[in-house]
Amino acid sequence: MAIQSLVLEIAIYIAFASLAMAFLATLFRLYKGPEITDRLIVIDLSASSLIGLIIMLIIVSGETVYLNVALITALVMFMGNIAFARYLRKTLKK
Repeated sequence: MAIQSLVLEIAIYIAFASLAMAFLATLFRLYKGPEITDRLIVIDLSASSLIGLIIMLIIVSGETVYLNVALITALVMFMGNIAFARYLRKTLKK
């Protein structure tokens, strides 16, 4: 049982580090993005990475209160994508 716990703990920390590196890579791409559509995709990906980090925090700490933060982040991300898509549709029609 102790080996399974150790393997799970190592897997959690590897996942946490991977998500953190993905989040930092998306921030770099956000800075370097040549087009506005590229930046929209990067913002979506960085929000997804942030949600993954929050879920990993929930797993490590055992506190379920952070689940509300992840849910609100996902909802705000979705609404932002909808608003930005409408903005792009209006500006590209002209």
